[in-house]
Amino acid sequence: MSLIAIILVIVAGIILLLIEFLVIPGLSVFGIAGFLCLIGGVIASYVFHGSTAGHIALASTIVASVLSLIFTFRRKTWKKIGLNSSINSKIIAIEPDAIKNGDLGKAITRLAPMGKVMVNGIICEAKSISGYIQEDTEIEVIKISQNQVIVKPKN
Repeated sequence: MSLIAIILVIVAGIILLLIEFLVIPGLSVFGIAGFLCLIGGVIASYVFHGSTAGHIALASTIVASVLSLIFTFRRKTWKKIGLNSSINSKIIAIEPDAIKNGDLGKAITRLAPMGKVMVNGIICEAKSISGYIQEDTEIEVIKISQNQVIVKPKN
């Protein structure tokens, strides 16, 4: 096996390991293939080029792997590939006396099982206890639980 082929196998192993660390969570085929490429490249250098070349390949593989991980996990690298926006929304609290059990309202969007309803002139998120509720259906409030309105279709 030529020296260029061994170097390509080791580089492919490092790339596969970086894909495993950065893109695919957990242990997958990419991680296993990456380790096999690294080990195979080092073993091939020992077998085909002798112990001196094998030692050099082993040391350079370790150094290249560590340097690529350090470069990848630097903060600037993550800023370039990471999401830079933030979420500024918050939960709108429902006034304790604004909506009560038994109040009637209307589904503004389809509840599947979550959606928006209007009860007593207040638009809020609601959860259906009886599956899907189509838009513009009359609803009845069953329960209010921690800023969540639970509704069912009006009978």
